[in-house]
Amino acid sequence: MRRIRAALLVVLMATAAFTVGVLRPLSSEAAVAFTNPVAHAPYGADPWMGYDNGYYYLAATTWNSQVVIKKAKSVAALPGATASVVYTGTAASSCCNVWAPSMHKLAGPNGTRWYLYYSAGTAACCDGQRSFVLESAGTDPMGPYTFKGQLNVQAGNGWAIDGSVATIGGKNYFLYSSWVGDLQSLFIAPMSNPWTVSAHGTRISYPTHDWEKAGGNTEEGPYILQRNGQTFLTFSASSCNTPDYKIGMLTLTGSNPLSASSWTKKSTPLFQRSDANSVFGPGHHSFFTSPDGSETWMAYHANETTGQGCGATRTTRIKKVNWNSDGTPNLGTPDRLSSSLAAPSGDPGGTVSFPAAGTKYRLTNQASGKVLDAADCGTANGTAIRQWAPLGNACQQWTFTRTTSGYYRITNVNSGTVLDSVNCGAANGTALNLWANLGNACQEWSLTPVNGGYLIANRGNGLVLDVTDCGTADGVAVRQWASLGNTCQQWKIAA
Repeated sequence: MRRIRAALLVVLMATAAFTVGVLRPLSSEAAVAFTNPVAHAPYGADPWMGYDNGYYYLAATTWNSQVVIKKAKSVAALPGATASVVYTGTAASSCCNVWAPSMHKLAGPNGTRWYLYYSAGTAACCDGQRSFVLESAGTDPMGPYTFKGQLNVQAGNGWAIDGSVATIGGKNYFLYSSWVGDLQSLFIAPMSNPWTVSAHGTRISYPTHDWEKAGGNTEEGPYILQRNGQTFLTFSASSCNTPDYKIGMLTLTGSNPLSASSWTKKSTPLFQRSDANSVFGPGHHSFFTSPDGSETWMAYHANETTGQGCGATRTTRIKKVNWNSDGTPNLGTPDRLSSSLAAPSGDPGGTVSFPAAGTKYRLTNQASGKVLDAADCGTANGTAIRQWAPLGNACQQWTFTRTTSGYYRITNVNSGTVLDSVNCGAANGTALNLWANLGNACQEWSLTPVNGGYLIANRGNGLVLDVTDCGTADGVAVRQWASLGNTCQQWKIAA
């Protein structure tokens, strides 16, 4: 066999009433349900999601120097909402390889502001992750933001990731993950203002159960959930490189949040993989309230196969939180991506604006101005993909067919073959070609609007369409690469 692939069931959905022309983000009109994911690759891992003043907001790991936020009125509209760059860091501002943004609306010396906490490399750039914070100019979650600095949470400027803020007893605390020996553990530090801790963090939990040790001794991604006077600290356990990444929970049972003895760990996981539903490694989560305030929801990431690990294949999904009779949260079982789910209470609903069925589009690179081209108008399996000056022919035209969960099959008009990730490769530099439709994830693509264009990411590997070395000449190969935040990876889609 030419390749080894994880086959996925492909369900073709009829499309109608489309707008011909430039592909637009999803609209927000009436609908009764949605399907996960609400954010695809490359910006679907380590999600934070919130609801404020009529909009959902979503931020996630970018792996580059940019901090991006999506905004939409309905969860159905989030997949196609524009990923707006709200901050771009430099080595001087310690913003390289951004992970795990977490946003909190807090009162401080400058009034009420949004504070966006994230993990990133230090000034030497990517020599180890630390915790940083941005401050909004006002109360708009979209900013603009300014860099406030690094939170000095660990003695000796130690590694510290996945920061979030908990307000307990009217005081703010910074929660994060760091190491003690070979145990990645949970820490808490008191805050004197939203960008400053008043003492180094103290460890309040570390891996003690076997379910926290798959692939590595790991507790990370702490996030607070509060209800009816109870405070729960939920966290991710085991290595994210395994399908056994999952969610655990501590309950505040004492009076001092800074003391480990005040926290009691649940002996079993709160949320974990579902092989039956093809959900693996569900974790790194946050909580938000439904538009009408009556429900609590969780945003989390997960993979579709057991071998995908910590990379960009992870997508953001959401799930309603239920409650046990003792007041503790019940997260149930992760939902299959194709499941139709009721939207959060008060959600206005949304419809998806797809590329028009049968409409022929050109994909133009925003850096070079060249278009996606089938080399030499080849029609055979294995025809290479490159960029070329617009010629107005069918070899440079493409149609989009929606498959499942917001993905598309992209078909060359001239050959009838589809855009394909060669041998289902997962590494940077994996080539693209045309191949007969095999109905698998290596031939499905997501579309994320950004900067007036689209990131086009492969469902199987999470990598995006990339012009090799940002070349501008005819014939430069188009390949797959991790998102770099540049225009060489952004494509205009127009009829």
